Amino acid sequence: MKQNKKMIVCFLTPALIFFVAAFLYPICRTVVMSLFKVESISDPVGLWEFVGLSNFADLAETTIFQVAMINMLKIWLIGGILVLSVALLFAGILTSGIVGKNVYRAIIYVPNIINAVAMSTMWINYVYNKRFGLLHNFFTWIGADGLAKLDYMNGSLKFVSLLIAFCFGSVGYFMLIFMSGIEQIPGDVFEAATIDGAGKIKQFFTITCPLLKGTFKTCLTFWTVSVVGFFVWSQMWSAPLASEMSTITPFIYMYNVTFGTMGNVERNGGLGAAVGVVMALVVLVVFFVVGRLVKDDDLEL
Repeated sequence: MKQNKKMIVCFLTPALIFFVAAFLYPICRTVVMSLFKVESISDPVGLWEFVGLSNFADLAETTIFQVAMINMLKIWLIGGILVLSVALLFAGILTSGIVGKNVYRAIIYVPNIINAVAMSTMWINYVYNKRFGLLHNFFTWIGADGLAKLDYMNGSLKFVSLLIAFCFGSVGYFMLIFMSGIEQIPGDVFEAATIDGAGKIKQFFTITCPLLKGTFKTCLTFWTVSVVGFFVWSQMWSAPLASEMSTITPFIYMYNVTFGTMGNVERNGGLGAAVGVVMALVVLVVFFVVGRLVKDDDLEL
């Protein structure tokens, strides 16, 4: 028994050390840093100036951060409804016995294996471009000159174009999760429903959807994490922060105040750490609410 305990300790110790060094220490340092004014994140602790909760108070009063939070909320809510609905619809279709299931699944999932920078570049240059983009050429071809002249990369349409592109690249990932959940439902349930006269559509809404509560909770959790960490897409769409806020998200703002980019003269690593803490709290709140509202043990077959 003692020998087994020694072996367990030997195997667990490297993993524990790695966890403390790579995860626990940065988390604790970020939380502590959020209570200080820090010019550079690499400054020694001796140069930190304690300000208490002032960083969080400054965030609450900063218009740019407020706009960034609103943008993130719109991406989470509107984008979440679009992505999860379309992903669930595709999952239901592809698990209904359709011919060529694997081909369609691969096609829909392809955008998820392409780098976000490459995907953003494709949408900006080849879809939304107002001179030779796909939308411009299509609307010109059908004679809709007004729509062909729209500039999707400026004004109020800029956020909409960003949201559509991001949702397009996210559907395939959540579709696979929903497909996995649907395929775990016993086929006997659908056979019994078919014998009782229920069609595919009725089965989808009365059987499939109710039995996917746990899967939906997983998808909502992953979606929240991806939206809170929204950075690359926003960076590709955003003009300088001082003149364009329609696509600014909290992580873009955190990057700006931490490293003093995009025209921000004063750097404050403590304020950037406070943004990170707020984002972590947002994720925890969503996790808690979803966990309370959606329970796996509510499902009984």
